[in-house]
Amino acid sequence: MTQNTILASLKNVISSGIKIFETRLELFSTDIQIAQVRLISLLVFIACAIFFLFLGLVLLSILIVVLFWESNKLLVIGLLAAIFLLIGAILSYVVYQSFKTMPRFFEASLSELSKDRELLSSHR
Repeated sequence: MTQNTILASLKNVISSGIKIFETRLELFSTDIQIAQVRLISLLVFIACAIFFLFLGLVLLSILIVVLFWESNKLLVIGLLAAIFLLIGAILSYVVYQSFKTMPRFFEASLSELSKDRELLSSHR
């Protein structure tokens, strides 16, 4: 084997390694962009939902308190507060569960890197 053949082989190996790294880096970048879009759209929907739900609850509460102003205003205000606290606790639990079951970030990138590691370790 000549020195030129060894150098050519080494260049091919390095070139292949760089191409693999570049592909994995592109996949990682795509995963970041997907996660960013998901997060931004989720935050926008959460903000809008919170705003409109809050506005509706305030108006509904005012309506109920005005309807019962003469008879049991303190009881009605207490019941409304209890209902809102219960709904808030339930929604907090739902949000907690959704974060708990959320897929891992960069799952595709990690999977590909794991495959690469297994492939490289089997060639030894």
